[in-house]
Amino acid sequence: MVSVDGLTVEFGGTTLFKDISFQINENDRIALMGKNGAGKSTLLKILAGVRSATRGSVSAPKDCVVAYLPQHLMTEDGRTVRDEAAQAFAHLMETEAEINRINEELTVRTDYESDDYMALIEKVSELSEKFYAIDMTHFDEDVEKTLFGLGFKREDLDRPTSEFSGGWRMRIELAKLLLKSPDVLLLDEPTNHLDIESIMWLEEFIKTSSKAVVVISHDRRFVDSITTRTIEVTMGRIYDYKASYSHYLELRKERREQQMKQYEEQQKMIQETKDFIERFKGTYSKTLQVQSRVKMLEKLELIEVDEEDTSALRLKFPPSPRSGTYPVQADGVGKAYGEKRVFSNASFMIERGEKVAFVGRNGEGKSTLVKCIMNEIDHEGTLTLGHNVQVAYFAQNQASLLDENLTVFQTIDDIAKGDVRLKIRDMLGAFMFGGEESTKKVKVLSGGERTRLAILKLLLEPVNLLILDEPTNHLDLKTKDILKQALQDYDGTLILVSHDRDFLAGLATKVYEFGNGKVREHLCGIDEFLENKRLASLQEIERR
Repeated sequence: MVSVDGLTVEFGGTTLFKDISFQINENDRIALMGKNGAGKSTLLKILAGVRSATRGSVSAPKDCVVAYLPQHLMTEDGRTVRDEAAQAFAHLMETEAEINRINEELTVRTDYESDDYMALIEKVSELSEKFYAIDMTHFDEDVEKTLFGLGFKREDLDRPTSEFSGGWRMRIELAKLLLKSPDVLLLDEPTNHLDIESIMWLEEFIKTSSKAVVVISHDRRFVDSITTRTIEVTMGRIYDYKASYSHYLELRKERREQQMKQYEEQQKMIQETKDFIERFKGTYSKTLQVQSRVKMLEKLELIEVDEEDTSALRLKFPPSPRSGTYPVQADGVGKAYGEKRVFSNASFMIERGEKVAFVGRNGEGKSTLVKCIMNEIDHEGTLTLGHNVQVAYFAQNQASLLDENLTVFQTIDDIAKGDVRLKIRDMLGAFMFGGEESTKKVKVLSGGERTRLAILKLLLEPVNLLILDEPTNHLDLKTKDILKQALQDYDGTLILVSHDRDFLAGLATKVYEFGNGKVREHLCGIDEFLENKRLASLQEIERR
C-alpha cells in the first residue's frame, strides 16, 4: 500500500536517518520504536505528508486514505463534540450535496443530446455508485459508540468542544480519524491522553476494525497487544521484524549474539591467516599459498556487529529521611467545583514505604486529590501529612513548566544548593545531558528530554514522599524501565498517578480507584485489580 524508498533526513549538520526503505502492507500493525530523538515522529510526519525528507520518496495508491494523529493538536472551537466527531463524514456529506445539485440541474436542462449533458450523467452515476456503496445507516450510532469508547459520557456529546481540555480535544480528533476508516492510520503517542479503560477500548478497536496501523507509543503493553511488526529507528538506520516489540527484543538479542560469534570466529581466522603470511612471506616453497591467502583477505567481506545504543539514564533516588508511620491520612475528603462534584468522603491512610497507584477515568479526581494533598487547592474534610514528611511533587504538566529560555545546566544550577552544586555535571551526565547537551536551551528539547530534566530537579534534595502524576508521558521504553527500577528501589512512600499498566505492574502494591464520585481502596496490584474489574463488568453485563 505505502512504499518508502531510500529516505534520508538531515538537518543542522546531523543525519537523523539515512537511506531507509520499507513497505506498509494491508493489515500491517506496526510499532515504530526507538529512543527519544531517534526520529520516530519525523518519520511518521513524512509518511503523513506533512513533512518532506532530504532525499527519498514515499508513494501510495491514489485512492489510499491516510489519517494522522500528531502528538500535539487542538480541535477547532464552534461545534459540539458530536458535530466535531461527525466531521469525519464531511466528505460524504459534500458528495451527497453534489449528487443532489447535479440531479437538480439534470431535471431543468433540455439539451439531452449534448456532450455536457452526457458528462453530467456520467459524473452523477460515478458519484452515486461510490456514495451508495458506503453504509450510512449507522452513522449516528458509530459516532456515539466511538466517543463513548474514548471516555465521553452521553451528556458530553452536545457540549461545545471549547469546554474541554487539550487531552479531551485530542480524543475528539482521534474519534474523527477512527470514524474515517482509513487505509493507513498513523498514531503518535495516542495513549498519552487516555485513561486505562479507553486504552483497552482502543486496543480492541484497532485489532478488530483497522486496516494498516503505524503507532508510536511508550506504553509497552499497548504496543505488544496491538502490533504484529516492529520497526526500530536507531543509529540512523532501521531494523524491521515481523514480531511484537517484546518478541523483537529477544530476536534482536539472539541476532546480535550470533553476529558476535561469527565476528569473533572471523577475526580469529583473519589473525591466523596474517600470522601465516608473516611467517612464510619470504619462503620460496610457500609463495603460492601466501599469495592465495593475501588475495583471500583482500576479497573477504567483513562481518559487522550491530551497534548498540549504550546511552542510558543512571537513576537512583537518594535515601529518604524517616517519616512518621502514616505519611498521608485522609478523613472525609471531598471536592466540588460549583455544581460539579468530583468526589466525596474519601477516607484512607497510606503507610510509610507503601507504593500506591491512583487510577480511574480522566476527570474523576486523581490529579485533584493530589493537589489537595499538596495543599494547592482547598477541600472538604481533613488531610494530614505525618511527622517529618518531606514531599517532592511531579505534576502532570511539570515538563512544560520549565523555563524555555534557560539552558539545561542553568535549570539545575539555579535551584541546586549546598554540596549538590559540586555534583551538577555528574548528575547531568547520569541523565544523558553530558558535554554539549548541557548547553542546550530547554526550548529545543524533546518531550522525553524535558521530562528527564524535570525528574532530575526532584532529586536535588532527599524526600520521603514522592508524588508523581503521569511521569512516563514522553519517556522512551528504556528510560521508563530505568525509572521503574529506581522507584522499586526507592525506600520512601510513593503515590503514582498513571494509566500505564506495564509501568504500574509490580510497582504499585495498592490501588485507589476513582469513579462515580468515590475513591475505593483495593489491596492488590494493578493486574489483579484490572482482572477483578473485568470480571465484575462481565457479571454486570450478564445481569443486564
